[in-house]
Amino acid sequence: MRPAMEEASCSSSARAIDLTSAVKELHGLSSQKLHKLLRDSESFTIHYLTEQKSLIKIDMENLAGFLPLHLIATLMSSDRDEAPFIYLLSGIRLLHSLCDLAPRHAKLEQILLDDVKVSEQLLDLVLYLLIVLGGYKQETHTFGPMPLMHPVLVACSLYLLAGCISSQWLDLAHVLLAHPKVDIFMDAAFGAVHVAIRFLSIRLSVQHLDFGMKSSLTAEQIVNYLCQQCEASLQFLQSLCQQKIFLERLLTNKELCQNGGLLFMGRAILNLNVTWPFAESSRIFTAVSRLKAKFLSILLNLCEAETISYLDEVACSPGGLDLSKSVASEVFGLLKTELGRDPQHLAACSDRSYPMGCLQLNAMRLIDIFSDDSNLQSYTIIYFTEVLTAILSLSHGDFVSNWCCSDLPVKEDASTLDYDSFAAAGWVLDKFLSLDRQSEKNLEFTLTSSSIPRASFAHQRTSLFVKVIANLHCFNPAICEEQERNLFLHKFLECLHMDLSTSLPGFSFTSDAPKAANICRNMRSLLSHAESLIPNFLNEEDIQLLRRGKLKKEMFVDSAFQEMDQFHVKSERADHVDGKKKQDRRREGKGIFGMRGSGGLRETDRDVRNVETSGSDASSIKGKNSVDQMCNPNFLKKSDEQINESVFGGDTEDKQVETFECEEKRQRKRKRSLMNDKQISMIERALLDEPDMQRHAASLQSWAHILSIHGSKVTSAQLKNWLNNRKVRLARARAAMAVRASLEVENAIPDKQSEPRVGSNDSPESPVGDSYVPRKANGDPESILGTGDGEKSNTSQANLIVVGRADFVQCRPGQYVMFVDMQGEEIGKGKVYQVHGEWCGCNLKELKRCVLDVYELKVESGTLIPYPSKAAGISFEDAETKVGVMRVLWDLSRIFTLRPQ
Repeated sequence: MRPAMEEASCSSSARAIDLTSAVKELHGLSSQKLHKLLRDSESFTIHYLTEQKSLIKIDMENLAGFLPLHLIATLMSSDRDEAPFIYLLSGIRLLHSLCDLAPRHAKLEQILLDDVKVSEQLLDLVLYLLIVLGGYKQETHTFGPMPLMHPVLVACSLYLLAGCISSQWLDLAHVLLAHPKVDIFMDAAFGAVHVAIRFLSIRLSVQHLDFGMKSSLTAEQIVNYLCQQCEASLQFLQSLCQQKIFLERLLTNKELCQNGGLLFMGRAILNLNVTWPFAESSRIFTAVSRLKAKFLSILLNLCEAETISYLDEVACSPGGLDLSKSVASEVFGLLKTELGRDPQHLAACSDRSYPMGCLQLNAMRLIDIFSDDSNLQSYTIIYFTEVLTAILSLSHGDFVSNWCCSDLPVKEDASTLDYDSFAAAGWVLDKFLSLDRQSEKNLEFTLTSSSIPRASFAHQRTSLFVKVIANLHCFNPAICEEQERNLFLHKFLECLHMDLSTSLPGFSFTSDAPKAANICRNMRSLLSHAESLIPNFLNEEDIQLLRRGKLKKEMFVDSAFQEMDQFHVKSERADHVDGKKKQDRRREGKGIFGMRGSGGLRETDRDVRNVETSGSDASSIKGKNSVDQMCNPNFLKKSDEQINESVFGGDTEDKQVETFECEEKRQRKRKRSLMNDKQISMIERALLDEPDMQRHAASLQSWAHILSIHGSKVTSAQLKNWLNNRKVRLARARAAMAVRASLEVENAIPDKQSEPRVGSNDSPESPVGDSYVPRKANGDPESILGTGDGEKSNTSQANLIVVGRADFVQCRPGQYVMFVDMQGEEIGKGKVYQVHGEWCGCNLKELKRCVLDVYELKVESGTLIPYPSKAAGISFEDAETKVGVMRVLWDLSRIFTLRPQ
């Protein structure tokens, strides 16, 4: 860069006056007018009459050859005040006209497009200008021309590359990637756009700013202009990121990807807030929406790249995971707002002249990725389940019309801004340089829409909704943290009892049916509609996960009936029925499914009744006391089966799918599982002979090809990433084992208690055997460590030491153990109750788990257990209440056997 500057200083000194005059006089001439002057000229020298009526001669060959260096010199010598940037914008505008004119004049084409030296100078000019623009602190330039000048300089500089190199994005990407400073260009381009976005953000939040220009334009016109410049710049970067070769290089850029530079820019875009008085302007509102949609498109391209996991790269950097979560949070909030808008109101207010871009679809695609990513799945559950619950809680009519149809009132369209650099630069230069206010006019670029068929938009939207739910049901123990198991279920049940009217304010939640029953009805409709979307929008795996979702057991058995009963009581109060009549009605068998008032059975009541009795006309509850029936375990079991049948497709389908506890064992063919079981077994065997395979490119390439034959395609880069992650997991496991092996565990007494009876006939509902003595109120472990006949053990308290992990050291009933969480942190101590047979529908040997009786707990008793069930509940406290002892299911890999020291 420095040699170019020095050459610029020398070569332009003799021509400074001529070049400066040429820039000031000719920047306002379009390429058509310049073409006319050149056509009438001799020796490629034009004669031009200035506004001061003086005639000047300009050698166009010299102008084209020296203008890039002249502008570099101007930029290098400026003290970064505003005046030089007005001149620089004039020079950039003139370069655009010359590049546009070059294909029609051989001399110009030879200089600007074919001369390697001049092409390099043009690239250097753009690069250095972007570096300077990216370094601006907008807080110190709130006033003056820079808030207006900066965004247009960024856009015009970027589009100058398309004018002087190629308008074909793939060709432009090839040239940029061949440049030795391509990484600097990436940093500078995204940084400059980031600053431009922040200038826009300031202008959106402040009604009046002094731009130092002579203009009577309204605030709305100025903000609209800024939006157009920012959109043009972001669109340029989006187009480059759609080229695979550019995207792959961008993924290796440390500053933008690993250090989160791109996410910082994205967060600024997602934080743009259109407030009064601009909220009433459809132009500004839709322009901001398109900005957000274009950034989400860039982020989608990065997240969907095959060679490198972008989210993993960010998560591995310091503070990267928190930054990812902050951007994910903005996407959640954005989609919550978008889905909360009344579609009928949007249809009435929609203006086809100003498309909003594919904001909703892009956001839902990203949430599909977040919900399928081990770094962000639990975060998605915690902060987005409320929206999912709110959607499923809509009145049935609203839900079907919005999520189970092919014709929505409004749809999204992708759009492209037809940017004109000459017009954009001229508009703002006229405001600062022209004295004629009468010539002021608003600038509006054409928007070209890429229309999405209405049915396709609706089906894509629904399919993404189904995929998110399917992803959140999935638990892969090889990737996910233990505390993530059943997290979606627990969060959904929590949201079920919340007031969700603020989540989607544009929709109606008013319904005569209880919330759980309404959700049940909506789920049936969603499942039926989703099945029609196979195979174009959904696959069978998504439908199976939706059908066998873990929501059903607790939600539709425990919550639904309780809520229905509460709903019945409220409705009776509304009909002014006294307490005696209520009891009479319950005794008469009307209960929660009875008639209300003098009217007939409402449609919602019939729906609730169908949920309960579907597929069983001979239901045992007909004509009987419903409340008493529900307290009967056999009724709950039968009702659970009936609800499963009515909501999820019947017994025939249930028999074809594994129970929900064992379903998590299946390897999913989505991004969360790169390889299937066979592929993993093959690579594990290969690692015995070549443990450092990730260091050898040839081996990676060879094994990637071999593995791809036996399952989904695996690239060498993906395999290397998988091996590195495997190595990290193994290192963590070994570290946890080493720490646990060195611990001395106190206050536990080995007893001579007889081993409990175990076998395939054991049932969680069965009475506790003689080998169990209930805990004392004071928590004294001696009550649990007693002998089979209830007597205290004579053995004094002794220290126990860790022998090893239960999946390596034989674990037997009666064995004392310590159990830990996914991070290796101790949860408590217990005694093995069962290691063989089945427990709560799980085959213990197959799933490598055992049942523990906990006698010492180091976490809160309300802590969720990893494998909830009807027998054990969902927490340690539930287990103690239901069974009489904290009897829980735990993975052998997180259990350490103990013996006396």
